[in-house]
Amino acid sequence: MSKFQFFCKPDSNRKEFTFLNPTSDTFLQEKEQLLMQGFEVEDDYIYAETEGEAVEKFKSNFVYVIEEYHASNPITAVVHFFIELWRSIGKK
Repeated sequence: MSKFQFFCKPDSNRKEFTFLNPTSDTFLQEKEQLLMQGFEVEDDYIYAETEGEAVEKFKSNFVYVIEEYHASNPITAVVHFFIELWRSIGKK
């Protein structure tokens, strides 16, 4: 299973994005170039069998680590709920 790091343009609502494979020999240079172009790291690594699967998970806003963390810490889950509620209200 491969892992992918996603980058988004700020205020693009996750529509302008790209991703890199952190195991690539040029990962750090490519990451630096993306950051200089105004992209920001979005979420944690996404683990997937293929690039297409990783994009699908990213588009579904899937982040396994956050879900597991919320399951183990109800206070953090409540805080995250209000953050996501605020974001969804801001989109409308």
